[in-house]
Amino acid sequence: MQTNLAPEFLNTERGEAAEAVLRKCVHCGFCTATCPTYQLLGDELDGPRGRIYLIKQVLEGAEPTRKTQMHLDRCLTCRNCESTCPSGVDYGHLVDIGRAIVDEKVARPLPERALRWALKEGLTSRWFAPAMRLGQFVRPLLPRALKNKVPERHAAGVWPQATHSRRVLMLAGCVQPAMAPNINSATARVLDAAGLQVVVPPAAGCCGAVKFHLNDQAGGMAQMRRNIDAWWPEIEAGVEAIVMNASGCGVTVKEYGHLLRHDPQYADKAQRVSALTRDLSELLPDLVPRLRERLPHTPDASRVVGFHPPCTLQHGQQLKGGVEQHLRDLGFNVQVAPHEAHLCCGSAGTYSVLNPGMATDLRDRKLGHLGALKPSVITSANIGCITHLQSGTDTPVRHWVEVVDEALHGPA
Repeated sequence: MQTNLAPEFLNTERGEAAEAVLRKCVHCGFCTATCPTYQLLGDELDGPRGRIYLIKQVLEGAEPTRKTQMHLDRCLTCRNCESTCPSGVDYGHLVDIGRAIVDEKVARPLPERALRWALKEGLTSRWFAPAMRLGQFVRPLLPRALKNKVPERHAAGVWPQATHSRRVLMLAGCVQPAMAPNINSATARVLDAAGLQVVVPPAAGCCGAVKFHLNDQAGGMAQMRRNIDAWWPEIEAGVEAIVMNASGCGVTVKEYGHLLRHDPQYADKAQRVSALTRDLSELLPDLVPRLRERLPHTPDASRVVGFHPPCTLQHGQQLKGGVEQHLRDLGFNVQVAPHEAHLCCGSAGTYSVLNPGMATDLRDRKLGHLGALKPSVITSANIGCITHLQSGTDTPVRHWVEVVDEALHGPA
């Protein structure tokens, strides 16, 4: 797609980056067929091709409006379009650039600014955990909309104390320790059973995705640099990998090298961090033989384990089928939804708060397809998907590693 950049974007980092992405787009429209918001709304401007045109117009000097902002806001950034695109258009990076430019030019109303500030500062704050505990204490009294965002409290289980020669780093995350603490401890127990020790440097915090995708890109990158500093001594000491058990964090950390490529102090370190980062499922080929020996009995094959692959796993990281294959190798009866398994559940980071109507429509659509499996449990690989799906069903929704942990050690 030929683009004539406006003077303000000529010879700038983001202008050149956006133009390189736009040049790949042949406006074929294949992406619209797999875009969740286009499926719901049927509006060309609520599909990737339409949003690409809007961003192109802004880069060529057109003045964006609130309508431009609205159509970009409605994008889930699920990156399903990247899986579909035959030309390799890097839509995710383009929409980050487009949103940042539009937000600089179009002022948001005060209530929107306040909500976005509360999300980017609150979710990544040390006060989030006590606030979540308070919310869980008064959960029965909360209105349904708030109750959906406050999961019932569950115990974390015991953290393993054994030491191993094989060590991996793990990011605890910003919301996961408060909302679903057993995911991290279950990960540590499963890896311990396979002979790997999990190290969690306390100085590492939010991966940076929340702030970055709410257009506080400087704040997000500051969090990325802090994590690199926290991890670096262990990296130099020879840890095997940086393990992510939240695919939303994983896709972000794998992009540190890209996002910090122009930072002379951090570019090389960021590339090293990205190269070391692995989604937990990427360890399964090595873990399965070890774990199979530790299982006290074969999992009940009549118990269907539904699996929802998060967009950040199957589209962002292009990791498809691994969880299902390797859990089946362990004896679990894992099944994915018979229809639209590639579509987003509507969680998408803070999307379910900022766009609750469409998020709920996508959630219910996803749960309808998963319900056809008649699962005893629904599993996923990202805390946002797990919490969002659980708000619409009585079927337990858990991280897949918790199911493996329970088969190894019993309930937490």
